[in-house]
Amino acid sequence: MSETSIITSQYVEIEQTPAGVGERIFARIIDYIIMFVFLMGFYYFISEVQLTDVASNDIELLIAFIWMLPAVFYSLIWEIFNRGRSPGKMAFGMRVVMRDGSTPTLGGYFLRWMLLLIDVYCSWAGIVVILLNKNNQRLGDLAAGTVVIKERDYKRIHVSLDEFDHLTRGYHPVYLQAENLSLEQVSTITETLTRNDVNRTRRIAHLSIKVREFLAIDPPSDDEIFLQTLIRDYQYFVLEEI
Repeated sequence: MSETSIITSQYVEIEQTPAGVGERIFARIIDYIIMFVFLMGFYYFISEVQLTDVASNDIELLIAFIWMLPAVFYSLIWEIFNRGRSPGKMAFGMRVVMRDGSTPTLGGYFLRWMLLLIDVYCSWAGIVVILLNKNNQRLGDLAAGTVVIKERDYKRIHVSLDEFDHLTRGYHPVYLQAENLSLEQVSTITETLTRNDVNRTRRIAHLSIKVREFLAIDPPSDDEIFLQTLIRDYQYFVLEEI
């Protein structure tokens, strides 16, 4: 089985194993069963409701439309609000992540969902695409830059504890938003802090502004201390998950 390795410049390595075609098919079947049960419950509800006014047909159509929405947006809703995991994916220990291991954006989830129609209704084409690329990505994954991985492998993060000796048991993260950073972003911050040249101060200030805007954090008193603190907080959350 192929693996995707993500290595930051100094301290973190993640080995991701893409989920297999069979696992993804069975996970999809579980999701379909849940949607089927949901829709059958709606059908039973409608059949039991007796509407006697002249607008009964219009009311039934409105109810049907509203009830169908969760089924139509099933995958999108679950992946957005459950960190890339539908019930089917959870059953097989899978989740959707970006190629760099970070959590997909809303746009990424939406693009996957938009192309789900092609991948599902042209199932043979979707399976062929998955089989022809090493990360087992369907069309929606390729377009959104995502990959469905085995979550237990995602949790297998290798770190050198010597590099985290400053994180004692009594350490409390200053910025909880640091948990939302991706490995690629943390690597960029680390490289900026460790690179020494005449433009170092300007680069740190510029990066600090972008990071504050991205994480919606109030401006700190010192840009370099702010970025160093973010790195420590991120390391804290990484160690917490191991």
